[in-house]
Amino acid sequence: MAQRRAVAEFVGTFVLVFGGVGSAVIAGDVISPLGVALAFGLALLCMAYAIGPISGCHINPAVTFGLLLSGKIERDEAVRYVIAQTLGAIAAALLLLIIVKSAPGEYDLAENGFGANGFGDHSPGGYPIVAAIIAEVVLTALLVFTVLAATDRIANAAFAGIPIGFVLVLIHLVGIPIDNTSVNPARSIGPAVFVLDWAIAQLIVFILAPLAGAFAGATLHKYLFADSTPIPAEQSAVASETSEMPETPETSETL
Repeated sequence: MAQRRAVAEFVGTFVLVFGGVGSAVIAGDVISPLGVALAFGLALLCMAYAIGPISGCHINPAVTFGLLLSGKIERDEAVRYVIAQTLGAIAAALLLLIIVKSAPGEYDLAENGFGANGFGDHSPGGYPIVAAIIAEVVLTALLVFTVLAATDRIANAAFAGIPIGFVLVLIHLVGIPIDNTSVNPARSIGPAVFVLDWAIAQLIVFILAPLAGAFAGATLHKYLFADSTPIPAEQSAVASETSEMPETPETSETL
């Protein structure tokens, strides 16, 4: 079962990066930042219901880190998730690279950016590193807090994927002009390993800042929902099967 959950995270992250980054790289000039933001949000929303019952649909190392801090996933499982998410993002970026390189004309990865996250000269709006760090911490905190809060509310369990998907749209509407929006280290690593150059040099910001934001979001959730009871995984489209719940004969066979 652990292997299946990791594969689900690979698939989910692949879809998120292929759909989100792919929309920016291939159709960004046509659909505008609003279209790209919707692509990321819809990809997450769809995956929440597609793979949520299997893995919890983290598809983001920052979300996994936030859930680890909240005690909703064990450390070994979290490591497997992060590895699967990173590989899924790289696989999606590789497939996108093959597609864009097959088009007429030369596609320069470093010059065109390939959807990589960046600041300074590589920010869509010319924003400096400080702005990128602040944006990534705050926006990731918002994402992780929303994931934790939505999956803690029993009345909204069946609809948890909806606020999570839409908050990712909101996050991208704010973040795209600043640094192309990461809030997801795997999403940043995928394109960066092919762009190399400046994308690799700036990558550390888009790994550490989202993790710091995840810590902030998990801390805020813990404070506000101190007396809430996490819902069983089977009641939520996005709560992982590794969530803490009483062990029954049915659950003990699958975990």
